[in-house]
Amino acid sequence: MILHETKIQGLYVIEPEVKVDERGYFMRTFCKNELAEKGLDFNIVQINRSLTKQKGVIRGMHFQEDPKAEIKIVSCSKGMIYDVAVDLRKNSSTFGQWIVTELSEKNKKLFYIPKGCAHGFQTMTENCETQYFMSEFYSPKYASGVRWNDPFLNIFWPIENPISSEQDKNWPLIKKN
Repeated sequence: MILHETKIQGLYVIEPEVKVDERGYFMRTFCKNELAEKGLDFNIVQINRSLTKQKGVIRGMHFQEDPKAEIKIVSCSKGMIYDVAVDLRKNSSTFGQWIVTELSEKNKKLFYIPKGCAHGFQTMTENCETQYFMSEFYSPKYASGVRWNDPFLNIFWPIENPISSEQDKNWPLIKKN
């Protein structure tokens, strides 16, 4: 696995080293030792999978608040998603900034999203399957989010007039201090 640092501290794009032969391919999608070499302590406690049937759907921007803040590793095993993470750590020099990466069954990349960052994606194809490795159990009491179209964040979404859940449309806006 090759971990590519981003401008947001602790946020990485992971590029798997794919071994291809006449049978197909093999790749590692998680290695605790390789993450630890970058100072990342990640223990998987839950794995989630989603199917999004329509192109243009936005899921997000989600996170869990302390004390149930979570680290996520996200991948797309079918289709293609425009994956976004936003730094919501108040004391961070990159607060309010976002990173986008394309995850797809073709490029096989993963996105490592640290605690304190919101996550969401837009489907670029129909029938997208995503998988999330989670460091914390889902806790409805601490589940939270920010609006995908928050003017403060000004996230660019490639497909206009997206489909979104009522919950995702109604997360609070970020309050500027």
